[in-house]
Amino acid sequence: MSKKKNTSGGIVYSTDPNFSIEPEHTEEQETLSPALQQLRVKLDTKQRAGKVVTLIDGFVGKEEDVEKLGKELKTKCGTGGSVKDGQILIQGDYKEKVIKWLLDWGYKKTK
Repeated sequence: MSKKKNTSGGIVYSTDPNFSIEPEHTEEQETLSPALQQLRVKLDTKQRAGKVVTLIDGFVGKEEDVEKLGKELKTKCGTGGSVKDGQILIQGDYKEKVIKWLLDWGYKKTK
């Protein structure tokens, strides 16, 4: 089964002669400075078969910047993880270490 994304908003066919599919406009936000970011670090086990992950949420900015931060944190922890929907997932319980590194990197409003 192919996983094609429907970009027409769910419309497959229209008999309206004036109908046209307009592309969605996604505006990227400017990345806030680390001092203004309000990041939340918590442990999560939902839908993960009891495995613990460290979840970093609340990043405001471009997708490339959150992926860069996620890569740095995964490298520091020496473990895997992912970046999805603006959230950074680090496999394992690294909450205290992640908070310490974020504070050292200038993310002052981290909890």
